[in-house]
Amino acid sequence: MTESKDKYDLEERTAKFGENIIKFAKKIPKTAENIPIISQIVSVGTSVGANYCEATEAESKKDFAHKIGIVKKK
Repeated sequence: MTESKDKYDLEERTAKFGENIIKFAKKIPKTAENIPIISQIVSVGTSVGANYCEATEAESKKDFAHKIGIVKKK
């Protein structure tokens, strides 16, 4: 891949984002108050990549638009 294509590779970027979210979450002190928040941060932060991958497998343009809309909501 070229540098320009790498810059815009959303699958790669969303995967890296998810990895960074997990690294960040591991640094948060685990207290009774923080554990649910940590779980939510990881869940939402990693779902973007999963939902994007799902959108790229859409069966139609309408299906893609619907699925990519879910990604944008996160």
